[in-house]
Amino acid sequence: MTADNKVYESVIWPYRLVGNLLLLGVIWLLTFGVITVRHNLVGKQIDSLLNNLYSKTATVGWGLNDITIEGRRKTSKEDVLNAIGLKRGDNILEIDLQDVCNQVQTLPWVKKAVVSRRYFPNVLHISIKEKNVKSIWQYQNEFYPIDEDGEIIATEFVPEKNLLLIVGEGAPDHFNSLLRVVEKDKDLFSRLKAANFISNRRWNLVFDDIENGVTVKMPEDDFEDAWKKLVKLDKTRGILKRKLTFVDLRLKNKVVVRLDTSDEHTD
Repeated sequence: MTADNKVYESVIWPYRLVGNLLLLGVIWLLTFGVITVRHNLVGKQIDSLLNNLYSKTATVGWGLNDITIEGRRKTSKEDVLNAIGLKRGDNILEIDLQDVCNQVQTLPWVKKAVVSRRYFPNVLHISIKEKNVKSIWQYQNEFYPIDEDGEIIATEFVPEKNLLLIVGEGAPDHFNSLLRVVEKDKDLFSRLKAANFISNRRWNLVFDDIENGVTVKMPEDDFEDAWKKLVKLDKTRGILKRKLTFVDLRLKNKVVVRLDTSDEHTD
């Protein structure tokens, strides 16, 4: 080897060393990345660290002291506790608030839940908004409570007051649109006892008495106009206070009524 070659080698070898080290570093990073992706080592390490943290902090002042529930009337505390699966002593930092909220909202009477932590003492606070029963749906000889959204509340229910009875297949799906119209006149709405959804198309409304009241046959279309006409007829002529079997409002320009004697008159 000549003197020039020796000089060249002495100059170039540090660069080769750095290049080899960089290559080894890249290879190591790629290998570590593949192993991490395949075995999720990072995730496992983080989970392990968190579990150790939760285990240690639970014994030094972060254990759950109590669970408080606000806003429940029909939902029992036992049902809430069974749904969330938590108990005193659980680490309050480990609790997933959104998961607890979701579990509470699976209960039949719960419309909405808000969950929060409170410290010293460590309390999990659950605020509940329950569903309101707006009517009872009769279908195939069974009775189901219906909430303000027209949804069936899947639980046993004993009415505390007289509620509007809706009847017929598909009645809950159309209940909200019915309610938006008939609630506008409070006096007449208070006398509405039953609403029968006929052939999944239109309503028959029963006033004053489910068995012996006046049945008003409403049209499939222009329901709101027909309701306004009924309100006007009752206020000006007292039509629903007469001894009638039914009032038929299905025709726009005609009102057909039937008396108890089965005589039929047209106004």
